[in-house]
Amino acid sequence: MHKMNGFASRIVACIEKESRHRALDVGEIAKLLKVHGKQRGLLHKTLDDLVREGRIVRIRKGRYAIGKAADLMTGKLTVVRSGNGYVDQVEPTPDTPSVFVSNRDMGTALTGDTVVVRLNPGRVGEEQGPSGKIIKVVQRGRHELVGTLRQAGRFTHVVPLAPGYAQNFFVADTKGANLGDRVLVRFVHWENRHVSPEGEITEVLGPAEEPSVDTLSIIRQHDLPDTFPDEVLREAEDAPARMELPGKRVDLRDDLIITIDPERSRDFDDALSLQRDGAYRVLGVHIADVSHFVLPGSSLDREAYKRGTSVYLPDRVLPMLPEQLSNGICSLNPGKDRLAFSVMLKIDESGKVVERWFAKSIICSAQRLTYQQALAVLEEREPEDIEISETVRALLRDLHTLAQQIRQRRYAAHALDLDMQEVEIVTDGTGRMTGIRRVINDISHQLVEECMVAANEAVAAELATRNIANIARYHEEPKEEKIEALTMQLVDMGYTPGDLRKPANMARFLRSVKEDPLSHHVYISVLKSMNRALYSSTDTGHYGLAKHYYAHFTSPIRRYPDLIAHRLLGKCLSALGGESYSKSRLADVARHASEREEVAATAERDLTEIMKYRYLERQQKEKKRLAYDAVIVSITNYGAFVELVELQLQGLVHVSSLSSEFLRYHRGRSELINRNARYKVGDAVRVRVEEVDFDARRVTFVLDETER
Repeated sequence: MHKMNGFASRIVACIEKESRHRALDVGEIAKLLKVHGKQRGLLHKTLDDLVREGRIVRIRKGRYAIGKAADLMTGKLTVVRSGNGYVDQVEPTPDTPSVFVSNRDMGTALTGDTVVVRLNPGRVGEEQGPSGKIIKVVQRGRHELVGTLRQAGRFTHVVPLAPGYAQNFFVADTKGANLGDRVLVRFVHWENRHVSPEGEITEVLGPAEEPSVDTLSIIRQHDLPDTFPDEVLREAEDAPARMELPGKRVDLRDDLIITIDPERSRDFDDALSLQRDGAYRVLGVHIADVSHFVLPGSSLDREAYKRGTSVYLPDRVLPMLPEQLSNGICSLNPGKDRLAFSVMLKIDESGKVVERWFAKSIICSAQRLTYQQALAVLEEREPEDIEISETVRALLRDLHTLAQQIRQRRYAAHALDLDMQEVEIVTDGTGRMTGIRRVINDISHQLVEECMVAANEAVAAELATRNIANIARYHEEPKEEKIEALTMQLVDMGYTPGDLRKPANMARFLRSVKEDPLSHHVYISVLKSMNRALYSSTDTGHYGLAKHYYAHFTSPIRRYPDLIAHRLLGKCLSALGGESYSKSRLADVARHASEREEVAATAERDLTEIMKYRYLERQQKEKKRLAYDAVIVSITNYGAFVELVELQLQGLVHVSSLSSEFLRYHRGRSELINRNARYKVGDAVRVRVEEVDFDARRVTFVLDETER
């Protein structure tokens, strides 16, 4: 929570003193504080700010009180798929847990609204936290939402695409949309809990059954910019001319430098080199010098800040910078002279960094490799469709040896091994999902990852050593109550995790389940117990990576905080493209970048999920009764929830389809059992899709006949 100025502090102290007896209105506060004339406007604004921050609450007839005294809290409502929700203080502290609110106690509040919640004395909600009832909507959130136009009787309404909206929205004018079309709706008002909220259609997106409309729907749902303003494109066209004004740089074009990226990658913003210096190795991490082409205050800079990050949807990329930069002059293409910002790390035989230095440079990548090609070399196989010289092969082997040393040093410091097996959606070019591609974090990925982590750490440590304020990539250690809840969950799953409050034990436990059938589910549970990594201008440290100093530097093409780090480091090195920032500006950038990153991640997750449900729904319509390998992840008295190994999607196998005989639910052992069958968490099963409810995002499975 922000530190209050003197005027705000006086207001809070005044309300705190008087609200022991009564709540105060604006006139009474003004009189007590002797506020007159133009100061009344400042009083109103400050009161609004204090309400939004949760320091005070606005209750009946425009009166103000201290929330704790009245068992009230102001915060932001988040509604989950069940229809229930949680209220979090706008800027929470460790002493302000989420407040559970059941669907029936929400009134006319919608997800994203700032609300006042009255705490229920002596009652707890889910996960044993506090519960309450929403008594007032202080401020509506952004409610432009995507949904499908439906009809019930004489009324037309929109069924929201986002599961967080439990209500359908009544629309009086269809604006030319047909039933079954996806539309963008602007919330108008909602005064009565017992009738639907009202909305206005602002855009018709197209038939809901068209796969390509899914991508557009998510773009609109999350208000993602999908085109660049004309002035930004004009600046991007002119940016390559700055290549002719490189400034003073270290010429590294004779060094052997390569890039390693995903097969479908089109922008290459990092490159690697490795040389010998007596008993030491010198690792070079060369990052595209975006700061040379994107100047502070320019249209390009303002648009990059607004976007905050590139968004990687399954069938489309929404870049932070126009393609003229991201895929053009800033991309470290092989055989092309490119401007870079180089991080040079002198490393001893044990993998410890003993010296670091930095330089604006000019490089020429010798070769572009994919992860698959690099892996083939490291596994002593012949890569397909490419000639790789022995010098490049030797460089790959040496980089691999170094990366594994750095990796082992991180794990020795109790870094967390949360490298989950990810899946990549395969599409047919029209937005239709056709399958899944597994993305394994093999040694070629680890080679690049460890070099990037080392460079990011070096930049953060350098700026900290020079006492230069920066934007840290901050990952706070998990809260004790979250760890306790995680431990109980793991015990229910049959594990003996030990004391996970100790980083060494957490790291050891994660390594122990790496080959377990439930490893993915365990990793997801652990991640949910963690605080989200974010950007901070004041806090340092990265719990997951076990780093004291850490910042993002290695991806300025796709992340705005990296561009800031380039400018800060350039400034302290008196290099071209440097810039200094006030602490308040860095705080604004950190907060905004964290928000944009969360929006991007949510959009990517939402579209991936939609595509998976579409994929299964299409199989049902085409009567393709495919069987899937699955793992039981939880047991209830009405069935078993399973996760498909291939799709990483969960659904229910109802108890009636598990056995023709009665199954007894044993809560303590988390199992369903009778004389002929026994189902418990961790069991591998084969299932088929029985029903897909797309609107509710719910899939029901039955056991494959061979399992019966």
